[in-house]
Amino acid sequence: MSSCPPIVLAFAASDPTGGAGMQADLLTIAAMGCHPLSVLTALTVQDTSGVESVQAVDAERVRAQAEALLADMRVAAFKLGVLGSAENMRVIADILSELPEIPVVLDPVLASGRGDPLASEDMLQALCELVVPQSTIATPNSLEAGRLGGAQKLLAMGCEYVLVTGTHEPSDEVVNTLYDRGGVVRADSWQRLPGSYHGSGCTLASAIAAALASGRAVPEAVRDAQEYTWQTLAAGFAPGRGQFIPNRFFWHDRT
Repeated sequence: MSSCPPIVLAFAASDPTGGAGMQADLLTIAAMGCHPLSVLTALTVQDTSGVESVQAVDAERVRAQAEALLADMRVAAFKLGVLGSAENMRVIADILSELPEIPVVLDPVLASGRGDPLASEDMLQALCELVVPQSTIATPNSLEAGRLGGAQKLLAMGCEYVLVTGTHEPSDEVVNTLYDRGGVVRADSWQRLPGSYHGSGCTLASAIAAALASGRAVPEAVRDAQEYTWQTLAAGFAPGRGQFIPNRFFWHDRT
């Protein structure tokens, strides 16, 4: 019988396209050699063009999902995506506070790729007050980082590292910059690929969580996750009329 791979627990909303959200987390975590667990925080109606509606899961049901899993299995990392409501954030913050030794990767998703809002002002407040301070690393894009006050403010809130991604910047290359309280830890440049991608941020954050669960330090986890994510985008495909979707099992195309 094989030994158990590292386990990553994802808190996220469902995305029925399989491009982003929980489905992206599960595919990425599995592709990175870990076993994914899932706690659904919201249900969405969306396609590859955008999000039509979001229905938060009741906070006590979020708590029940997580407690059942954590009582049964040993988790090596948490990944947080769309959390659905301020009440869900409070419940998740309580759970994280009981397990401070487990690394937490926070993808502060504030809007869809089309710009559909996914976080209200009370959710932003709960995120900054309760979740950010317990995060090992946050992975905002430059627009999200700006709305949250910038990398240094997130670090001042208590987050250990902040990776600001440059996918929304008007540059020939995508530059992703990792910060800690001492300043820039590393900056990585990647060829900007044509087209628009659905789920690239979810893929990157989940890949970091899987790398941390496998024992890598944060800077190395960030580098490996970026390489993996770029490869998924380079092999991306367009199943519908909207954005491309990352191919998390891109190596299958090489056989």
